[in-house]
Amino acid sequence: MQFRSIALLATLAASVLAAPAPNKIEERQATPTQADERGIEPEPTYTGSAYGNLELIAQLITAPLQADRVALLRDQDFVFDFRNPEGRLNVATGNAGRVVVANRKTFPALIGTGSGMAVGFLGPCGFNTPHTHPRATELNIPVVGNLNTSVILENGVRVINSYVSTFQMHVFPQGAIHQEFNPDCGETIFIAGFNSEDFGTSQTADNFFRLPSNVIAASVGGTIVVDGRDVDQFRNLIPANVAIGVEDCLARCGLAKR
Repeated sequence: MQFRSIALLATLAASVLAAPAPNKIEERQATPTQADERGIEPEPTYTGSAYGNLELIAQLITAPLQADRVALLRDQDFVFDFRNPEGRLNVATGNAGRVVVANRKTFPALIGTGSGMAVGFLGPCGFNTPHTHPRATELNIPVVGNLNTSVILENGVRVINSYVSTFQMHVFPQGAIHQEFNPDCGETIFIAGFNSEDFGTSQTADNFFRLPSNVIAASVGGTIVVDGRDVDQFRNLIPANVAIGVEDCLARCGLAKR
């Protein structure tokens, strides 16, 4: 009995030794088709940028798994540069700074994550004018300088005014009107995180004055307060975001009103 066991082990060992060794060179040089058969995704071959690439974005949105999305992107597509953003789709620029936005169009690697981000660079007295985010709550943290903030959640709820210093955080609930203002004479930089890859932004004054003139006049008290000529003048006076203000800050920092 012991002799038969030894003989069986010897036979198995001989079979293993006789099996051909895998060709490591062939495996390293596998073609994309061979790589797919092994379950290894080939590197994406598209040229250009992922930024605003509508064909790529459509593929990422319809991909069934996150693993399939990763296979569509190159390593460099997972990095977003807020200091030197690509293109103009993701930058709101005024005469006192800019806000750079990473969303599913400007940074397609976000697709499927449910997340987005913006970084604001506010110059002295820089004013991120009142606005809303229709599809996300914002968590805002100044990492350089300080912010004065205001937020209105809805009708009948008091205005919340806050002073937010470096590395403190303020929450702006989804859909709430809010603003950020740099009260200092140096640059303020804030980071804003969102629980949506398509959070959207609606500047309150800008979009209010896009309504028909008679609607605007009626909303602010009719012709007793403002007439059609005033409405057109107001439209032309609304500054591009990021704007410059407030009066006392301008005086303190020696800045001319624009």
